[in-house]
Amino acid sequence: MAETHLKNIALLIDADNASHAGIDPVLTVLAELGQVNIRRAYGNWAKSELSKWSAITHRYGLQPMQQFDLTRGKNATDMAMVIDAIDLLYSGKVDGFGIMSSDSDFTPLVTRLRQDGLIVYGFGRDKAPEPFKTACTRYIDVDQLIRTSAAEDERPGKASAAVDQELIDLLGAAWKAADRDEKGYARLHEVGQIAGNRSSFDVRNHGFKRLSDLVAAASDNFKLERRENGELYVRRLR
Repeated sequence: MAETHLKNIALLIDADNASHAGIDPVLTVLAELGQVNIRRAYGNWAKSELSKWSAITHRYGLQPMQQFDLTRGKNATDMAMVIDAIDLLYSGKVDGFGIMSSDSDFTPLVTRLRQDGLIVYGFGRDKAPEPFKTACTRYIDVDQLIRTSAAEDERPGKASAAVDQELIDLLGAAWKAADRDEKGYARLHEVGQIAGNRSSFDVRNHGFKRLSDLVAAASDNFKLERRENGELYVRRLR
């Protein structure tokens, strides 16, 4: 049997500006894209602030990239990450990136990578600057990701959040734009793809692991139906 080609994903971590607690769920998300063969964490490893990152480098196969603080107030870490990302881009051996940071300085880098057709997932705080979030193919709130992962460990398979009106409106607009059958049902996968055109939309940002869980939690507004082929369809109720 021929081996399925797995995409090569690079994870670049701004350790000065990212929580070590998010590494496990971040790697789980990136595994959906392919194999995370390149895992680099950048920072001044002589600083005590990075001790928690230092403790997990071997466990998660992270390559520490040392960057000394050459000038007060200037961050050499950002520049090193940008240079390495561009080198990886021109090597032609990377199919996608994960950028673990909340720093808007990476916005031009993300834009450049996407111009070459690469997928770029951003992982950072919810309060990260909007230009950086929208530049990414998908931007995921790491704090929410950690909470969702913890809730799943405690209550496997159960939703951990409510669905607000803004999210209902977004899903409703995506359902309206999707192809619907005579009963008003659209393929859930297609609805998710349309909603995903907004870079900040990811079910994990709202406390769910799957789109079907999110829609099920909004049962007053949407109805799910599993067809004989096993595929899920959704219809808006109101």
